[in-house]
Amino acid sequence: QVQLVESGGGLVQAGGSLRLSCAASGSVITINDMGWYRQAPGQQRELVAAITSGGSTTYADSVKGRFTIARDNAKNTVDLQMNSLKPEDTAVYYCNAQAKAYSDYRWRNYWGQGTQVTVSS
Repeated sequence: QVQLVESGGGLVQAGGSLRLSCAASGSVITINDMGWYRQAPGQQRELVAAITSGGSTTYADSVKGRFTIARDNAKNTVDLQMNSLKPEDTAVYYCNAQAKAYSDYRWRNYWGQGTQVTVSS
C-alpha cells in the first residue's frame, strides 16, 4: 500500500499565498503521475494541477499563472505553490498519485486525506 500525507493548508486572505506538500510513503515501487485536486462544498472534485514523472505539467485554466506544481522523484513528494489566492480557490485539496506498490505490484490510484484551504475576501 501507498499512503499520501498532505500538509500546508490553512486560512489566508485574498491575494496571499500557501504551499501544499504531499509525501508518499509505504511500499512504493514507483510513482507515475502525481497531482492535486480540489473539491468545494456541493461541487465535484476537479483537477488543479498534475505533473508526470518526467516533469511535464498540466494546470486548470482557473489557476494558470498563479499555481505551480513541482515534485521530487527521489523523495516521492509533490508540492503546490499557490499565489494570488482568490476566495473561489477555497476547497479541500487532495493529493493524488498513480503508483505501484510492493504489496500487489499493480498500478493503483491513491488519494490523500485532504487539506482545507480557505481564502477570505
